[in-house]
Amino acid sequence: MDLLTPDLGLLFWQVVVFLVLFLLLRAFAWKPITESLHEREDNIQSALDLAEKTRSEMTALKANNEKLQAEARAEREVILRGAKETADKMLAEARDKAESEGRRILEQNREAMQNERQALVMQMKKEVVTLSLEIAEKVLRKELSDKATQEKLVTDLVSNSRLN
Repeated sequence: MDLLTPDLGLLFWQVVVFLVLFLLLRAFAWKPITESLHEREDNIQSALDLAEKTRSEMTALKANNEKLQAEARAEREVILRGAKETADKMLAEARDKAESEGRRILEQNREAMQNERQALVMQMKKEVVTLSLEIAEKVLRKELSDKATQEKLVTDLVSNSRLN
């Protein structure tokens, strides 16, 4: 039983050694250990804060990126719509210009054809008059071969011209 019941001197020295060891550890080891733990806790907390800040910044950047993409899409739509409107306007202008040019060319062709028709009619009239005069001259030469017939014709023409 001696092993189970410690001696009072042994117990005293164990308490003294424990207290000395406790004071030594408290003076030299406890402070650095707690400072190290606090420093580690601060590092972990700053890392957590940085991670939270980075996460919130990433969320803000993602939202900003989506906003920029939406604006870019809207701007692209505006540009495409403007380009389509411009192309449609240019096509309409070209179509109108082509139609007016076609009408102008048709009108010029009509006028040219009318002028040519008139020139042909005038030429035909001249030819008809020339032919008529030639025929009349031949007929008159044949009919007015004698002098009496010529005098009678002149008298009739003069009397008719006074009536007109």
